[in-house]
Amino acid sequence: MPNRNILLIVADDLGRNLGCYGEKVVRTPHLDALAASATMFDMAFASTASCSGSRSVIYTGLHTHQNGQYGLQHFFHHFMTHDHVETLPTLFNAAGYLTGIIGKVHVGPDAVYPWTVREESSTRDVQWVADRAGAFFRSAKASKQPFHLTVGFMDPHRDSTRSGFANDQYPGAQEYNPGELEVPGYLTDLPAVREEMASYFGAISRMDLGVGKILERLEAEGLAEETMVVFVSDNGPPFLNSKTTLYDAGVRLPLIVRVPGRRAAVNPTLVSFVDLLPTWLDFAGIRVGQSTRRGRSLLPLVSSDEIEPGWLEVFGSHTFHELTNYYPTRFVRTKRYKYHRNVCWKLDFPFSADLYASKSWEATRNMGQVMIGKRSLAAYVRRGPEELYDLQEDPLEVVNLAEAEPELVLEFRRKLEAWQRNTEDPWLFRDGVSVRSMAH
Repeated sequence: MPNRNILLIVADDLGRNLGCYGEKVVRTPHLDALAASATMFDMAFASTASCSGSRSVIYTGLHTHQNGQYGLQHFFHHFMTHDHVETLPTLFNAAGYLTGIIGKVHVGPDAVYPWTVREESSTRDVQWVADRAGAFFRSAKASKQPFHLTVGFMDPHRDSTRSGFANDQYPGAQEYNPGELEVPGYLTDLPAVREEMASYFGAISRMDLGVGKILERLEAEGLAEETMVVFVSDNGPPFLNSKTTLYDAGVRLPLIVRVPGRRAAVNPTLVSFVDLLPTWLDFAGIRVGQSTRRGRSLLPLVSSDEIEPGWLEVFGSHTFHELTNYYPTRFVRTKRYKYHRNVCWKLDFPFSADLYASKSWEATRNMGQVMIGKRSLAAYVRRGPEELYDLQEDPLEVVNLAEAEPELVLEFRRKLEAWQRNTEDPWLFRDGVSVRSMAH
């Protein structure tokens, strides 16, 4: 019986900017080819639009308010997953799998994420990444062990400059003409925005090249027909109105799942990143005991073009990005509506350092009347306690219906609070006190 291997590829700060998702400018032939032989989920949602937090959701099947990875793991931010949480490498190691991670890790502590092979690197050299993946495939093949390998690309995250994506340091990034781009509606169409978008697109093309090289290595080792391949991003593009926000630009992301022997499809069901770990456990045949995970396996949805009955909503949870970016928000998303609960709404919505320092934000803030896409700066920074959007009429989530639709707000408020109770969210408050704290 062949092994049931799993290859997970995680992009960094990638939105739905792929040809297979309708992108008209960026050329992504390798991911488009993968999608043509896989199930492409059209309504896939991260729980949070922050790098470490989102990765922790993928690796634990728990929202960040459950697993403790409330914000970024690196530097002085130092948020960490709770010691007692069962993670992907822990569960798969126990089942006899060879586990590994190559490239960006960005979760901690190491003891909670005990990948057997750990080659952490911030390189954007996709040739090196592919070579190390190839070495991992050969090792797994020689040992005859099933494997779960995660490859974390650095692309297309910003680099440490004010507007760059390391395209002058690493080969593989195609050049794009800023004047030929279509600026997304959540951003303001300015020359500085176009220039950064062009560089961002170049980093996406380099990442796509890396995906192609890794899949070539998998095929060369004769492992493609016994390996589930999953491609996903951690959060949306590194621009305002996207990254660190729970608007769709930040959390509605690409998810491509190729299962050996299953036909290609485009599935419109609402799915969440909390569903990924249950999917891998299901595929591998790993049975685990009682858990606080609420996700469901996506395997019944693979190769289906229909909305799965009972999958009617997804939830999300954001508390921090950087240590100083405190803005706890929860959301519930249905096919038509999105409800946000801004727990500490009297705080100004914070700017992450990379977005605040960007030349695109400098150009935007120096406009006469500052607009971030269709949203005023005041509306971006100062948000009410509740936001309700009709995404059918208002896909950019600009017109807040919270006051105009009190019955809908009440319905979603109850739905969200029931979920908060079910997931033991410490940020469910009554009279200024955490309900969970009072329960203990």
